[in-house]
Amino acid sequence: MIIVLKKDATQEEIDHIVEKIEATGLSVLISKGKERTIIGVIGDESLLETVPLEALPGVEKAMPVLKPYKFVSREFKPESTIIEVEGRKIGSEQIQVIAGPCSVETQALLMNCAERVKESGANFLRGGAFKPRTSPYSFQGLGEEGLKYLGKAKEETGLPVVSELMDPRDTELLCEYVDIIQIGARNMQNFRLLTEVGKTGKPVLLKRGLAATVKEWLMSAEYIASQGNTSIILCERGIRTFETATRNTLDLSAIPVLKEETHLPVIVDPSHATGKWDLVAPLAKAAVAVGADGLMIEVHSDPENALCDGAQSLKPDKFADLMEELRAIATAIGRTI
Repeated sequence: MIIVLKKDATQEEIDHIVEKIEATGLSVLISKGKERTIIGVIGDESLLETVPLEALPGVEKAMPVLKPYKFVSREFKPESTIIEVEGRKIGSEQIQVIAGPCSVETQALLMNCAERVKESGANFLRGGAFKPRTSPYSFQGLGEEGLKYLGKAKEETGLPVVSELMDPRDTELLCEYVDIIQIGARNMQNFRLLTEVGKTGKPVLLKRGLAATVKEWLMSAEYIASQGNTSIILCERGIRTFETATRNTLDLSAIPVLKEETHLPVIVDPSHATGKWDLVAPLAKAAVAVGADGLMIEVHSDPENALCDGAQSLKPDKFADLMEELRAIATAIGRTI
C-alpha cells in the first residue's frame, strides 16, 4: 500500500502517520518528490484494516499498489529517480558511461585503462575483483588485491568505482573500495545477497539474469528496495535465447518498457550482450537512441592477452571513437554525454 500525503503535510503529521503504521508491526519507506511525499508500507497490509489512514491529518489518499513490486514501481514514485555518485547523476539528462576492463589484472594495466577512458569522457571506472566464471579453472579475480588496485586508480583519476559483489561475506570489504556495488546476472535472484546490499545504503547496479523476465528482474530490485535502499540502477546485458550468432540477445525493448514500469534508471551493457568487440559500438548507439541512462563498456589495452572476455573488449582508441559518435546521438535526442 502507498499513502499519498497532502502538499502541505507537516513533518509532525508525517511522524504521526509513521507511528500509527509501525504500531501495527509494519515498516515504512518514505519517498519525497518535488510535489508530493509518499509513504510505502512494508508487510501484511491486512494489519492496517483497523487503521483509518485517510482520516489521519496530512493524508490525501491511501491506495493499494497493483504491481507485485511496490517500491520500484512508478505507482509508488511517478518521478524518475536520479542517483548521484560524487557529483555524477545517473538518470539525469547526462548519459553516464562506465568503462574499464572486465577483470582487474595488474595495477599498471588498470591505471592505463582508467586514464584512457577518462580522457575519452567516461564517468566511472569498472573492474572485477571477484569474477563469477562458468569454469572453476578460469581466472577468478584478484580479490582484495584487485579492490586495492581499484582504490588506487580512483585516487589517481577521480573516477568512482563499480565492481561486482558475489558473496555476502565480502560486503563490508567491497564497500571500503567501491562506490557502486554490482550484482551480476548469475546472482540476480540471490535473495540473501540482494538483502545484504540493500542494507548497505550504497548504490547498486543490478544486472538482468540470463533468462529473467522484466517482472522477475524488478522483483529482485524490490528485495533491495525493501531494505530502504532505492538507489538501484538496472542494467540490461542481454538474455539467453536460441540465437548463437552473439553471446546473448540484447533486449533493447526492455528499456522503454522499464521506463514505463519503474522510476529507476536503466543502463545497457553491450559488451556482455554481444560477446564481440565489433558489435559493441552499434548496440551502444542503439541503446542511447532508445533512452538508456547509461552504458557499461569493457575496455582493455591488450585484449588478445586479457585474462577475461578479451573478445568483447574495445581498445582505448576504439572506445574514444565510440564516445564521439555517442555524443552526436545524445545531442540529437536532447541529452548529453
